[in-house]
Amino acid sequence: MFIILGCTSAQINQALSEANKMMTGEKPLTTAEVGDGLKEALIKGISNGSDIVSQLDGYFKNPEIKIPFPPDVKKVEDRLRQLGLGSEVDKFVMTLNRGAEEAAKEAKPVFISAIKQMTIEDAWGILKGEQDAATQYLQRTTTAQLKEKFAPIVQSALNKVNATKYYTDLVTAYNNIPLVQKVNPDLNEYATDMAIRGIVLP
Repeated sequence: MFIILGCTSAQINQALSEANKMMTGEKPLTTAEVGDGLKEALIKGISNGSDIVSQLDGYFKNPEIKIPFPPDVKKVEDRLRQLGLGSEVDKFVMTLNRGAEEAAKEAKPVFISAIKQMTIEDAWGILKGEQDAATQYLQRTTTAQLKEKFAPIVQSALNKVNATKYYTDLVTAYNNIPLVQKVNPDLNEYATDMAIRGIVLP
């Protein structure tokens, strides 16, 4: 299964099925009309999905896209839990996902813009392509723009929900443990990449 802003493959396939019916019905539509129909179906799915992932627990309680403690510093999480700081780690993970939910509100216009700019050739490529052709198109046309747009939004969102503070406190607590190799990973870059992955999940 793939997800586009909470829009499942079943929903996308339904949109593609409806577009294909347009081409094979009693009164087949023109190529342009089919393309417009596909755009409309994708925009509807994107809009509905955007509302899902940007609401409270849109990321946090969705196992498909929930953002975990940064895996590059898994040893930090493990050590802190051993020291009885598990609740603080859990609180940080929750605020990390709250930041992604806040940032996801800004994704819808980026996707809608990409869909509206879709050419007839793009539309046909999706209709006649692989099952995940729509996802691939949106990944190809929106990821760079999303990353540029999301980075400051995610940073602001993380600060708003105190995720940055929680993270700094946790890393500081870990770095104060005798004999450990100190760490200082980039939380904002990790959160931005994971937030985008949650929006366009292959």
